[in-house]
Amino acid sequence: MKKKEIIEGIVKRVDFPNKGIVETAEGKVVVKGVLPDQKVSVQIQKVRKDRAEGRLVEVLEEPTDAIESPCIHFGKCGGCSYLTMPYVKELGLKEQQVRALLKPAMDRQSERVNWEGIKTSPVKFAYRNKMEFTFGDEVMGGPLCLGMHKKGSFYDIVTVSGCRIVDDDYRAILSATLDYFSPMHANGEISFYHRMKQTGYLRHLLVRKAVRTGDILVDLITTTQEQHDLTGFKDALLSLTLDGRITGILHTQNDSLADAVIDEGTEILYGQDFFYEHLLGLKFRITPFSFFQTNSLSAEVLYQTVRDYIKSLYDQKKISKDGVIYDLYSGTGTISQLLAPVANKVIGVEIVEEAVEAAKENAKLNHLDNCEFIAGDVLKVLDDIQDKPDMIILDPPRDGINPKALSKIIDYGVQYMIYVSCKPTSLARDLEILQENGYVMSRAVAVDQFPWTNHVETVVLLTKTTA
Repeated sequence: MKKKEIIEGIVKRVDFPNKGIVETAEGKVVVKGVLPDQKVSVQIQKVRKDRAEGRLVEVLEEPTDAIESPCIHFGKCGGCSYLTMPYVKELGLKEQQVRALLKPAMDRQSERVNWEGIKTSPVKFAYRNKMEFTFGDEVMGGPLCLGMHKKGSFYDIVTVSGCRIVDDDYRAILSATLDYFSPMHANGEISFYHRMKQTGYLRHLLVRKAVRTGDILVDLITTTQEQHDLTGFKDALLSLTLDGRITGILHTQNDSLADAVIDEGTEILYGQDFFYEHLLGLKFRITPFSFFQTNSLSAEVLYQTVRDYIKSLYDQKKISKDGVIYDLYSGTGTISQLLAPVANKVIGVEIVEEAVEAAKENAKLNHLDNCEFIAGDVLKVLDDIQDKPDMIILDPPRDGINPKALSKIIDYGVQYMIYVSCKPTSLARDLEILQENGYVMSRAVAVDQFPWTNHVETVVLLTKTTA
């Protein structure tokens, strides 16, 4: 194989998160953005001893079991990856990816691991309870767009008025927002924020909806570079006929250079800036910027799995209800509150202060007086906690656990830990350190939180076997 050469081959497998292994007459090529069993043409970009890396040029043939994408934006929008794959095949792919990443850990221990496969999301479409849409254009100088980043682009935006991972209310709110601002943009009366130039006004539209109650929050995020009366925008949204109910319309200012929704001051244009969501019998107060799992119904599956693992230990009399549980990287304290009934005390540690305040409010809302939430970096906070844990729950961000923090966690020597991971490559790395220090995997399962995307959650029960 030579650089820039175009060759054809079949995608034999796709490794997490998005690395296709294409077999060709000349050897194996790693290519992103392909699906198993596709016949593709690839342009070689790098050549190494055992393999090459390439760029997808064209899908020549789809697999025989391919389905028609139910989303009109598939292929242009960078959001979903697997919409032409039967869902059962997607589940198999994700389970295979997680098992492949965990296999070295399984092979390192003599103890048997109870691998429990993959748990499906209860809903396959319209599952998201939060979306952040971006203002921009699809082509330079083109009409105003509002939606997701174009596949492979940092700047171009695709209007996703037919997106299938949100329900009709999201699509109606997106379309109404675009209909309101588009004439103003066309007439030069309002601008969208250009990331390169760092100028403009309209940045994002954040929409949240409670699955259980149907309550909706809409937040328009802009810079302070222009001043506009948003009364007409508010009225346009309130005139919509929706399945749910708009409980709040907000305007957030954000002059940060980062391409993220950052709250630098929020004004309530209508209603209130929160709603309540219900999860496994508990009530949670959600604000525009609260961290909350974006698939509420699948989050119940994930958290029930954690609860079931603990209940199993309790039923086998391996743990007692009078212990202390640490919930590290606790977010808004969802897991902490779900575990409160089976512990004497639960201590949650989270670095985001707003999330900690929300966790405290939610614990009061649910009349839980045995939950304590501490704001700070796990690495630093652990030294100051007086109550020592009998069990530890780990639910770190995508990059996993800081090695120094992991060392402190291991030093507690608890008999059981449960690791909830949103990135199996980080989990695999941390497992190696945990196993070196006497822990083994006892149970493990994947959970599909995000159908049609390449993301997957994993829950692992760890047991200490040696000092």
